[in-house]
Amino acid sequence: MLIVSPLHCVLGLIASRAPSHLVSLCSSPDDLADLPPWSSESHLRLCFHDITEARADLVAPDSAMVGALLDFAQAWDGSRPLLIHCWAGISRSCAAAFILACERNPGREREVAAELRRRAPFATPNRLMVRLADDILGRAGHMVDAVDAIGRGVEAAHGEPFCFPAHRFEP
Repeated sequence: MLIVSPLHCVLGLIASRAPSHLVSLCSSPDDLADLPPWSSESHLRLCFHDITEARADLVAPDSAMVGALLDFAQAWDGSRPLLIHCWAGISRSCAAAFILACERNPGREREVAAELRRRAPFATPNRLMVRLADDILGRAGHMVDAVDAIGRGVEAAHGEPFCFPAHRFEP
């Protein structure tokens, strides 16, 4: 099970759900100062801004970062949750959960996106991250189309933590 969360809920989720792996998607390493120490094998830290195109003085997600996310998740056996967070729990973390579920469910991109919308009405997955993953995974635009089909989430200052299946989308 994937757990998606805004940063301000992470400590409580670590205590209550005991995830085996943690993905931190932040704008600055300083954002992670309050997190407990984790081994590098079970904590992926990626620092980039929540943007969908290059902008001066900001770091956009790139193929190497999305590839690192996909590679990191290969070590997760699913026996305990994988917790993914970003600042607000709306865009970068929702995109990461969508990407990981799509990677494990080829051809089921629309079902994965529909389930994301059902569980997180506020989710607005970062489209650049999704496009990069679509290219890496060779999905011929199906991941981007699926995210476009669910549209922008409802307006929210931050999301609420939610669970999201990684392996549930069977044909």
